[in-house]
Amino acid sequence: MAPSQSAAHVAINSPSITTAADNLDVSSHLDEDEMTAGSHIEHRGKLAKFMSQRLIEVFLPEQHQKQVTQLLKDQAAIATWLETRWQDQLWVRLLVDATEAETVIDLFATQFEGVEGFRLLLLEVEASLPLTTREEQEHDPEAENLLQSVLNASLKPQSSRINREEIYDRVFQSADLSWVQLSLIVLSTVIAAIGIVRDNQAVVIGAMVIAPLLQPNMALAVATTLGDKSLAYRTLRTGSIGILLALLLAVAIGYVVPVSLESSEIASRVQVRWPDGILAFASGVAGAIALTSEERSGIVGVMVSVALLPPLVVAGLLLGAAEWSSAFGASLLTLTNVICLNLAAVTTFLIQDLRPRQLQAQPQAEQVTQAAISIWLLLLMALVGVVLANRFYDLNLY
Repeated sequence: MAPSQSAAHVAINSPSITTAADNLDVSSHLDEDEMTAGSHIEHRGKLAKFMSQRLIEVFLPEQHQKQVTQLLKDQAAIATWLETRWQDQLWVRLLVDATEAETVIDLFATQFEGVEGFRLLLLEVEASLPLTTREEQEHDPEAENLLQSVLNASLKPQSSRINREEIYDRVFQSADLSWVQLSLIVLSTVIAAIGIVRDNQAVVIGAMVIAPLLQPNMALAVATTLGDKSLAYRTLRTGSIGILLALLLAVAIGYVVPVSLESSEIASRVQVRWPDGILAFASGVAGAIALTSEERSGIVGVMVSVALLPPLVVAGLLLGAAEWSSAFGASLLTLTNVICLNLAAVTTFLIQDLRPRQLQAQPQAEQVTQAAISIWLLLLMALVGVVLANRFYDLNLY
């Protein structure tokens, strides 16, 4: 029974992955001219200790074995296994660097996507054996040069991110509402409102820790960059419902609980200042980097929540307390932060060269991205215009 599609990103625990005694190495299928690729695989294997790895498993009908062997010739994999399994099915396994997984996935998907029985699984490798010591690598000029090239590539934004499929898998689930998300939104809003009313910064920080605000915004930025309109619509719906729920709950709390404008937690969030935009932009960049890198930290989610949750709750509290002008200022701050955060995330993804796999889909993705950036910029300019007009013409809007 072939693995299901839902197992797209899991850790490797099966001993069959680390034991190749019952497998047939691909080099046994290659002729003398193709054995060069096999020796290159050995040199790549010596770098396994210094980089993150992925295991790619491909299932295909056996009649495609010759095509697969041809594809594997030019792949710089750490290790490769190829064997025939049950029901005349071909089982291919490639251990590759995390930065090269996207290239291999694109190659197989482009070649076999329309083939019945084709299935590709991507698995994260926790560890692999054997390891090679640094001293052994220093005596191998080819391995040393290859290591240096890998280290140089890791300094480039395009090479430092994980592959497209993992990024998409990370944000896909957050595009749909769940009772967990709704529960966390309610809880974080209530806790933040209590902290703001009591002017207790520690309580507000606690609310930001559990607020589920990072993923929906990152999902929207990924959908925008890849031109995935369906994912974008779902994310917009989910994000809008979450924001509306938090706002209405804060309005209800502000209606029944006394709200003082003297609170520092409120007074600091009723005006839009240029450091607020910088904070939101930095949060968007940090969120995008955390999403596309190996190191995922909950602290980044807290930073994103800093830009979104407190001003949103303050706006709701002030609306409930009928403090209209101050509520308008807090609403402007919330909108400014949302715009800057999404602009920063999309810009970061573009710098990292995140694109659709299909070449024919790339023009549409560029159009969607340009349209989204234009909309965000127009909204930002409009908000800046309101802020400047209020400041220089004493409109007293907030």
